[in-house]
Amino acid sequence: MVANSFSGELYYSMDLNGLAMDVDGDNFGTCLTSFIDDGTVESHRYFLARRTMLEMLKDRGFAIPNSEIGTTLIEFREKYGQRPDIDRLRISAMHRTDLTNKVLVIFCGPNAVKVNVIRSILTQIMNKESLSRLILVIQNQMTNPAMKAVELCSFKVEIFQITDLLVNITKQVLKPRHELLTDAEKEKLLKKYNLEEKQLPRMSQKDAIARYYGLEKGQVVKVTYSSEIIETHVTHRCVCSFSGEFYCEITSRNEYGFQEKQEKEQ
Repeated sequence: MVANSFSGELYYSMDLNGLAMDVDGDNFGTCLTSFIDDGTVESHRYFLARRTMLEMLKDRGFAIPNSEIGTTLIEFREKYGQRPDIDRLRISAMHRTDLTNKVLVIFCGPNAVKVNVIRSILTQIMNKESLSRLILVIQNQMTNPAMKAVELCSFKVEIFQITDLLVNITKQVLKPRHELLTDAEKEKLLKKYNLEEKQLPRMSQKDAIARYYGLEKGQVVKVTYSSEIIETHVTHRCVCSFSGEFYCEITSRNEYGFQEKQEKEQ
């Protein structure tokens, strides 16, 4: 490290291995150049998207090995190469508690998804009658004929843009915790506060969190906010097919106990 007596700036020299060192030749850290990714952007995008998808499936209750989620970028490239074959990126899993609930994830190429692509995918799926859900990860727009072909499927089909999967939104530190209530817990909540389902605060089925967990219309989630200012704040939201007004909100604060707050909006 060399100090400039005029500007006060500090300078470092480097050894042949890219490690920064002071003027006495002592290494003390890795140079930033060692963090440069020499691999392809394509492989990096597939790695991030596939990891998020694996985390998503596990959070939905599907049997996903931790070893799969913990795969590093280097290991991913060693297995799939710098330009991965999208057919090898497919994910097939069964639910941990419901073995009849099976999901298949298919990655599509960079071109627009046309109806012939959807038909090709459907012809490759074996035992369609046992499949509960198909998730398509696309990188371009999907044509209207392709969308209509998807709607005719006997199983539910979800579509995600690969750019939406580069980051797992549930890992964001400011994101509140979402917990899906069982049918019994939902009925208990409505009975406790003498409410109807339509009176609960709403969450659009198109909401990013709702899509991440694959929430269906009518399901209720418990949303817990935590911060140094409000400490803990709990509310419940009912998933609906559209975003609209809500009639009342049930809130909870740990310092006051569980309380009911009613608001009517026009």
